[in-house]
Amino acid sequence: MKDYDSMAQLTEEIRKFTEERDWDQFHSPENLAKSVAIEAGELLECFQWGSEPELEAVTEEIADVMNYCLLLADKLGIDPGKAIHDKIQKNAEKYPVEKSRGKSTKYDRL
Repeated sequence: MKDYDSMAQLTEEIRKFTEERDWDQFHSPENLAKSVAIEAGELLECFQWGSEPELEAVTEEIADVMNYCLLLADKLGIDPGKAIHDKIQKNAEKYPVEKSRGKSTKYDRL
């Protein structure tokens, strides 16, 4: 299993930033989930017209999405690194290489 210290350090940095500004009062799980969706929409907007996206804008929107995801995970007591690892393992079972390589078919139709 991998060490998730850097993820924990990022979460702590975000937590400190939020606490210094007394923003935790606004960060209910529901509000954080909404913020993830809103920021994901802004990320999608970077690709709206199919042209080459501006890398700086994409980078900032990815950071916003990840910030809210880490805050939400922290609020709910979820270790994001472990959650990602576990989900990869679960997906590996649902999408075995021999059935899914080169296909975008959903697992229940493989």
